[in-house]
Amino acid sequence: MKTFPGVRAEKCPFDPPPAIQSLQQEAPLTRVRLRNGTEVWLVTRYAEQKALLADARLSSDATRPGYPIEVDVSADGGTPISFILMDDPEHARLRRMVTSSFTIKRIEAMRPGVQQVVDDLLDDLLTGPKPVDLVQAFALPMPSLVICRLLGVPYDDHESFQENSKVLINRDATGDERRAAGGRLFQYLDGLVGEKVENPGDDLLSSLVERIEKAELTRPEAVQMGVLMLLAGHETTANMIALGTLALLENPDQLARLRESDDPAFVSSAVEELLRYLHITHNGRRRVALQDVEIAGETIRAGEGVIMAGDVGNRDPSVFPDPDRLDLGRNPRQHVAFGFGVHQCLGQPLARMELQVVYSTLYRRIPTLRLATELEKIPFKHDGSVYGVYELPVTW
Repeated sequence: MKTFPGVRAEKCPFDPPPAIQSLQQEAPLTRVRLRNGTEVWLVTRYAEQKALLADARLSSDATRPGYPIEVDVSADGGTPISFILMDDPEHARLRRMVTSSFTIKRIEAMRPGVQQVVDDLLDDLLTGPKPVDLVQAFALPMPSLVICRLLGVPYDDHESFQENSKVLINRDATGDERRAAGGRLFQYLDGLVGEKVENPGDDLLSSLVERIEKAELTRPEAVQMGVLMLLAGHETTANMIALGTLALLENPDQLARLRESDDPAFVSSAVEELLRYLHITHNGRRRVALQDVEIAGETIRAGEGVIMAGDVGNRDPSVFPDPDRLDLGRNPRQHVAFGFGVHQCLGQPLARMELQVVYSTLYRRIPTLRLATELEKIPFKHDGSVYGVYELPVTW
């Protein structure tokens, strides 16, 4: 029985764990043991991952026995579980409450505002001291400002929700620590929802208040949805900005292609390739089988946990030739960085648009951007469920 390897390669920190890549070469599915001793199926090949992510016989309900989780996610003190850890019809009912905020049309209408946020942050960065930590000066505040505006959350409170967010995505945090951090975020958003009841605005939280007043949502459900949007809206994009920048600096030929192109289609392709190449959600998409499922010559028994290792799925050579090479001209729209099936990431239009704006602006405005330290000295987030760097010292 092999142990689930969850740490990126040290020699090339952009690559999936070498042990998982070796498993992919051996078989599509492998039995592995998690840190808590639980035995689960690890799915490493792209075709089987997509098939299982679309299979209704596998459940996303994290409260079901056998679900492959290493800390308790049970609701505590009346705080509901996020809808991403539910199955239909409840998952679909709750997801529909926020889909209108993430339509392509609405997200594209936000593009000029996001461009202004990026430009303003770069103005401040360029007039400040050098070297600078790109994470704190740009990568983290950019998506935080955007999601705060979308939700109707005061950006002045960003330090508090970012600190609690760090606990929630830390794989080494205990169940009690996560519940405490989640409880603080829940209480904070609950207070904001109360304010929106009295003074609604043109934001997502206010739209959820309308759902509460129509008895379509309970207040705890609305608050938990706000917590999810706040966390997902800044953590993932912030890490993609910083890690993507580092990957490009380490691949100067690809950086030059992006910096020199004024073709929106090429920028869009570059974003997709960076999402494929980096795949920052490196804990895998997790499910539990509701009934026996036969796939790739194996039988997943009812009650057995399943983990889809998307980072190595996005490096499957049968789908992506020369997969360990960053190639911005590849246009791999079929990657699984946002998942697949009914649970694929709700906020992917926003993430794509933000990254398109950042990657088409940052390196043009700072064409001589370079690392201010050695790659070996950069602290990577090996302890988090969202991969990235804790800091990225740069200069120009």
